Amino acid sequence: MAHPNLALIDALRVTATRLSTGAHYAWGNHGACNCGNLLQVVAQLSKEEILTYAHTGIGEWTELSQESCSVSQAPFSLLLKKLEEIGLTPTDIHHLEYLNNREVLEQLPGGFRWLKRNQREDVIVYFNTFAQVLENRFLAQISIPDPNAIPEAVYSF
Repeated sequence: MAHPNLALIDALRVTATRLSTGAHYAWGNHGACNCGNLLQVVAQLSKEEILTYAHTGIGEWTELSQESCSVSQAPFSLLLKKLEEIGLTPTDIHHLEYLNNREVLEQLPGGFRWLKRNQREDVIVYFNTFAQVLENRFLAQISIPDPNAIPEAVYSF
């Protein structure tokens, strides 16, 4: 699963909010699909720019994410690099396009269910749930010391 971090959590939530307030959505369009909408937030590019860059590669986001070369400077590789820089793996990109990470699906409000990859409302709930799963993991990594366990010598003046 993705590396939990504030940038990714925020990007998922911002994308879900944009989709819920009417951002263009079209699953068959590289610039306006699930990953395309996330990239609009992460890379601050328009759907048209993303579409242009994505067409320099061959296939869907899931195929592009598996075939990209980290050394290549092809534009679609740069777009994928943006997604990887915020903590996503090629497997995560696949799950984002198809809304099928079982760990996320098990945490959906109302319990586990399969979602449809090309339904705006399903994308919104998946992105928000994925953000919550990542936030929970992120918070679990934070260790706050018990103030009662700190030796008094630390406080002596």
